[in-house]
Amino acid sequence: MFQYAVCAGIAVAAALGSVVTAHAATAERSHFGTLDDGTQIDAVTLTGKNGVSATIISYGATLQAFNVPDRDGNIADIELGYDTIEGYEDNPNYWGATIGRYANRIAGGKFTLDGKTYQLPLNDNGVNSLHGGSKGWDRLPWKIVSVKQGKFASVTMELVSPTGDEGYPGTVHATATYTLDDNGQLTIDYDATTDAPTVINMTNHAIVNLEGEGAERGVLRHKLTIPASHFTPVNANLIPTGELRPVAGTVFDFTKGRVIGEGIRDGNDQQIIYGRGYDHNFALDAGTTKEPKLAARLEDPDSGRVLEVLTTEPGLQVYTGNFLDGTFIGKSKHVYRMGDGIALEPQRFPDTPNQPAFGSARLEPGKPYHHRMIFRVSTTR
Repeated sequence: MFQYAVCAGIAVAAALGSVVTAHAATAERSHFGTLDDGTQIDAVTLTGKNGVSATIISYGATLQAFNVPDRDGNIADIELGYDTIEGYEDNPNYWGATIGRYANRIAGGKFTLDGKTYQLPLNDNGVNSLHGGSKGWDRLPWKIVSVKQGKFASVTMELVSPTGDEGYPGTVHATATYTLDDNGQLTIDYDATTDAPTVINMTNHAIVNLEGEGAERGVLRHKLTIPASHFTPVNANLIPTGELRPVAGTVFDFTKGRVIGEGIRDGNDQQIIYGRGYDHNFALDAGTTKEPKLAARLEDPDSGRVLEVLTTEPGLQVYTGNFLDGTFIGKSKHVYRMGDGIALEPQRFPDTPNQPAFGSARLEPGKPYHHRMIFRVSTTR
């Protein structure tokens, strides 16, 4: 597994009250809360000298907060979420969480591997399996195994998912490493190994508003650019039909940048009706890459904040918070509604285990899985 600590050369274990040299990224560990079963959940806050900070909690290896300056230097938390562990445990919504074993949907909750069919929980309206099942990796406590600071600040968390977990075969050992530098770049490395063939698709489900979570204008004024000339249209159950459809001439054309609000309510496109907005996978022109390539650029004209998402994976799921209906009360008692945030989730295509034309999501013993994604923040005038 890649460790930025090697590059830093001066990495030290973080502890409360640690003293570090000036102009170095820091890491501070603290208690976040306690689950109903008594499990303690800790938080690690990574901070760069430019004011960018990221707080990751050990419940779901979740990005709980992402504080970013605007064009005038004002800091705001752009990540939707909860202030307490009770929110994440009692009202799970994937916000900022590490998703596994399989991000996105698997049709009918079934797939066949080496001639054997596996049934997963139908936790998506009783018709599909979504984001790993009824109790996916987002709803489990992860173990903090490393906290480091110096030129880079990082935290590594691990999880062991036993064979049969949510119906999946193979015991999987997974890690999530968050690394922050002093230039506003948060890198997330997802790694996994297995003792038997299985399927894997890990991502982070951060849902953001660049004006600040809870800002009344939401994300409809944000401009989104995606280097993808095709997307995967879905049926009424939000399962890809298998088609790679050109975006040209449709509200799914973000190749040159478009304001999100221009297409999100366009009922002339059946795909928008199916998704209640955007809830679709884009086939990135770069495909699967060895090093992270740009998957999306999000710009807020009001704050000047810019978020770039980079990935080594071939797809990007765009989700505009279509199921936020005002019943979820987030940070600072903010009521979250449709359009209050957008998720840009790099991953393998939805339902890949059932659609060979999409490639393979197979994980085998001796062939580790690795996904590197990057959230890079900046500002523009």
